[in-house]
Amino acid sequence: MAAPDRRRTSRRCLCSALALLLCASVAVAEEHHYKKGDLVPLIANKIGPYANPSETYQFYLLPFCQPQEGKRYVIEDLGEVLEGDRLVSTPYEIKFREDVADAELCTKELTVQELQNLRGAIDEDYYFQMFLDDDLPIWGFVGKVEHSHTHGLKDGIQGETHTYLFTHFHFDIGFNNDQVIEVNVSTVSADPTKTVDITAGDSKQVRFSYSVRWAEVGTAFDDRMDRYTRYSFLPQHLEIHWFSIINSCVTVLLLTGFLATILLRVLKNDFVKFTRDADHEAGEDPDESGWKYLHGDVFRFPSDINLFSAMIGVGTQWLVIVLAVFALSLMDMFYPYNRGAMLSACVVLYALTAGIAGYVAGVWYKKMGGRQWVQNVLLTSGLFCAPLAGVFSLLNTVAWIQGSTQALPFGTIVIIILIWVVVTFPLTVLGGIWGKNSDATYNAPCRTTKFPREVPPLQWYRGTPAQMLMAGFLPFSAIYIELYYIFASIWGHKVYTIYSILFIVFVLLVIVTAFITVALTYFQLAVEDHRWWWRSFLCGGSTALFVAAYCVFYYHFRSDMSGFMQACFFFGYNAVACYAFFLMLGTVGWWASHLFVFRIFQAVKVE
Repeated sequence: MAAPDRRRTSRRCLCSALALLLCASVAVAEEHHYKKGDLVPLIANKIGPYANPSETYQFYLLPFCQPQEGKRYVIEDLGEVLEGDRLVSTPYEIKFREDVADAELCTKELTVQELQNLRGAIDEDYYFQMFLDDDLPIWGFVGKVEHSHTHGLKDGIQGETHTYLFTHFHFDIGFNNDQVIEVNVSTVSADPTKTVDITAGDSKQVRFSYSVRWAEVGTAFDDRMDRYTRYSFLPQHLEIHWFSIINSCVTVLLLTGFLATILLRVLKNDFVKFTRDADHEAGEDPDESGWKYLHGDVFRFPSDINLFSAMIGVGTQWLVIVLAVFALSLMDMFYPYNRGAMLSACVVLYALTAGIAGYVAGVWYKKMGGRQWVQNVLLTSGLFCAPLAGVFSLLNTVAWIQGSTQALPFGTIVIIILIWVVVTFPLTVLGGIWGKNSDATYNAPCRTTKFPREVPPLQWYRGTPAQMLMAGFLPFSAIYIELYYIFASIWGHKVYTIYSILFIVFVLLVIVTAFITVALTYFQLAVEDHRWWWRSFLCGGSTALFVAAYCVFYYHFRSDMSGFMQACFFFGYNAVACYAFFLMLGTVGWWASHLFVFRIFQAVKVE
């Protein structure tokens, strides 16, 4: 990309980010109108191995025909750059409602190196992506590999491999009145003049061409993206999807209800027992055992309150971000192939909600008697950003070495840093100051003793690792079916649009996480272990461990991904996602446990 193009892209990204941050505009697909003979823009995006969605390169890395006036890079939004899109002009002249039988793009003399690059790309199933009329996606493969078999006299069946380059593309375009509705592309591989064998040869002259056929369709412009939704989830697949989700929901809810019934009966018996003990005469010695007799220690603040409050703050922030993304999704803000809209929304929401993290962390740090406010604000601001920056730096370096479009331009990196410096960090500081100056005090229903009570020896299955495994399994069982579809969308070529199902699963996940953490907290207090603060957070967030294990399973057994770069991107960014998942669900588990402990100790009489 030329220097002026980089500067224009950076300015466009900055303007887009600021517009989103100020909520001054909403991205809406423009309705393009054409007259007969008007040029419909066809822009190229990127190429790469079909099995490795993160390994993408610029379109003209391969010797495709370029415009006579030279390639022109299209100005991109922030989300498009983050997704690795690099939009560039093409020499195709597609005119509205004008058929083209066989138009020549160019005739090129392919060198040995170019032929070698093409053979390597075709062997790895390279595909390309284009966009017609701004946002109608087009995919196609660069070529194909055919294996032919011949019978020899001595060796039996012998095979020959031929590599063919597609040199002609046919576009079927649908229109309604004066608007473009749909487009399909096909290769005329049956015609030997349209497909070139590049299996061997020092150099080869190749003619690239295309054809266009227009047809009127009845689909409205507002519905032209619906076909991509139907393609990703066919009716029979959607029905199976719904059945699987309902089956998982019913199973998890039955288990949850079963455990809830047991817990309520046990609590009722506990309250009866504690009431009977309180009514004993002064001379009697009741059996002082059970969670009631931890009243002097149960509200003792955890160790490292600085880190604990920061994790609660950042976890609450991520819960708000996820709910906001769901709200935008349910309002149909993320239609298929609107190029980076969700990534832009996540960046903007993370920046704007930084004050929530600072405030929640500051309030709880004050409640727990913290005094090192500067360290608390710095820890809160860097608790998630620092690991993300480290992973991004490593992956961006890998992408830069590979020459991939996943490597962000320097201008985009500067913009992201500016967003953090100008918006995220100041809002975290303001939230921390607001939390510090609030009137929040921790009014526990029981007075905490000066010296902690000794914790009795516990069996191994009551330890933190075993409790985390038990706590994470049930919530994970509620979401594992949906994880496949999410991974197929993020790390594949499917389109995920059924956000209503995903929202139901998320609500179920939050409910199950809260309940299972409360149950384990009760069992912990019942054996007189009062160290529930950190334990409830770790148990709540333990579902992230199962998600991380599923990442390994998906990579090796459910996908065809391979290569160093793709593995780095897959495990690197999934590790960051699991970390955010851990903070969010850990906060949910702790909030639920805190409310539970607070209520039960309010309900009993403590002398």
